[in-house]
Amino acid sequence: MTTSPTNSLRRRTESLLEALGAGLYERERAVGLALLSAVAGESIFLLGPPGVGKSLIARRLKYAFRDGVSFEYLMSKFSTPDEVFGPISIKKLKEEDKYERLTERYLPGANIVFLDEIWKAGPAIQNALLTILNEKIYRNGDEDIKVKIRGIITASNELPARSANLAPIWDRFLIRLELGNIKRYENFVKMVVDTRDVYQDDIPEETKLTERELEDWSAMIDEVEVPAEVLNTLQLMLYKIEQYNEQPNNAANQIRIYDRRWKKVVRLLRASAFLHGRDRVNLMDCFLMEHCLWNNPEQQEVIREMLVESVRKHGYSVAVNLQNLKREVREFERDVEQEIRIRHTIEEEQLLPVAESYYQLEKDLSQFRGVLVSIDQFRNLTNDEFSSVNFYDEDKNLVNRIRARKGPRENTIEVNFNGTDQVFRLKTHLVERTEVIRKRPHRILEKFWDERLERLNTYIAGQQEAIASNGPEELRDIESHLFVEEAYATAVRANLEEVREALAGLSLRLEKLHFAYADRTA
Repeated sequence: MTTSPTNSLRRRTESLLEALGAGLYERERAVGLALLSAVAGESIFLLGPPGVGKSLIARRLKYAFRDGVSFEYLMSKFSTPDEVFGPISIKKLKEEDKYERLTERYLPGANIVFLDEIWKAGPAIQNALLTILNEKIYRNGDEDIKVKIRGIITASNELPARSANLAPIWDRFLIRLELGNIKRYENFVKMVVDTRDVYQDDIPEETKLTERELEDWSAMIDEVEVPAEVLNTLQLMLYKIEQYNEQPNNAANQIRIYDRRWKKVVRLLRASAFLHGRDRVNLMDCFLMEHCLWNNPEQQEVIREMLVESVRKHGYSVAVNLQNLKREVREFERDVEQEIRIRHTIEEEQLLPVAESYYQLEKDLSQFRGVLVSIDQFRNLTNDEFSSVNFYDEDKNLVNRIRARKGPRENTIEVNFNGTDQVFRLKTHLVERTEVIRKRPHRILEKFWDERLERLNTYIAGQQEAIASNGPEELRDIESHLFVEEAYATAVRANLEEVREALAGLSLRLEKLHFAYADRTA
């Protein structure tokens, strides 16, 4: 892709957005999305009550184009095609018997179009608009005219009625944005005292876009790369929406997205990357989908949650195939473990605790009474010196205190009673114990493991290198994205950092695994 220098395009876009948004308080996002949709050759629908700046945004947008021609119309149920597409040419009709419209100063001859109260348009206007929105073609009589409309902005204070069969034209509006009154008090005060003429064309001439530039940019936008993490985010969103639609409680509020809209979404993401001076889409661009996938305002929060979860949990993780990589490392560890470590069970004699706190003598020491000895006291005995030891009867009553020490053999106690040393065994039981014996792998198997290890290490190193090379670029300026809210940058950064740490952890596990099966000293 040939943008030189890449940063100059971003700076120019920033300057243009700043100029377009001058005097439009809390409308920066709407102005940005309107410009983005125009550069991408798409349409935008603004939903909001009267007086929130819908028509003003459209009028300001036309100033972004050096040779732009605008057309603006307020729809009503009495609107006719003549008022939107131009009157019939009487001369053509009389002299050539042709039914053609004079379109020069009407919608087909404009670059920027604003149609207010769009849902009041009649069927004849809607049908013509469908073709223009889809194919950028207007059929004038028996001739198809390729229109040069860059952006169509439509607006209404309501959504289309479900019973009015307006779904086809509603689906054509790629970006859907809800506008309300100014929320911040300081911005409200600035707005009411601002005396500048916001309808004046004060955009610097050198910042404006030309038709030739837009044509060249269109081809460049098509060359912008859509990397794996973005494609997987799109697939995850499709899956999540399908899951949402399958829930019984959402039967009456389904999110309907068709293939054509997904294709247009990708075009929009590419245009966003291009205007930032990038040659590839990044995960931050993906958050533009929050304005493209809802059918009614209640679904906006659902779409946002889906997007954040998709990027936060799966963004770069899916791109580097992290889950499959983790599973393969686990399977490798299991294979090595099963081969080099042989487990077998043995039985050994161990002292039998009584009531958790005592050991019991095998024979009843009736001569000095006492059959139980404290486990703690027995463990503290040595083979050398005698110590005072408490002995208890079967009811755990203290019955004697006698000097004793550990016996000469395992599980015995030596008692000094009346000047005589006597050795007694303590009761025991057989306990199973698992032992692990390390086995040296066959050289052929070890060679196979080495090849497997090298393949995994090579893949991990490649992914780490890609993140090291592209990561800083991916994260550069994401908090100052021109069209997406800064808050979403947290999800992007968190996911990339988790992937870095996961790859480092897998690399360490493989290093330990190699040491385990290649260790000749064990």
